[in-house]
Amino acid sequence: MPPVEETFDYDEEYGDENTPPSWFPGGNLPPDAVRMGLTHHVPDGALLDFAGKLDSTKPYHRMTAWVLLVVFGLPVVFALLRALSAFSR
Repeated sequence: MPPVEETFDYDEEYGDENTPPSWFPGGNLPPDAVRMGLTHHVPDGALLDFAGKLDSTKPYHRMTAWVLLVVFGLPVVFALLRALSAFSR
């Protein structure tokens, strides 16, 4: 029986030995955040990394994105309402 030749390129799929694995945390940070020194170890970088991993084709990820928008957006809305009520007096 002749040997079977593999056509699968492992370097293209998995990268070389210096490439971090795809599940490695911090892989979804934008280049600007990395340039600023953010990593997945600091709160801002961890939030960016988490949000970068969300996939809009998955319903639970979309729901999570909306929840994050409400959680971070409501304090801004409340602060604006409070400022408007203070200036209207």
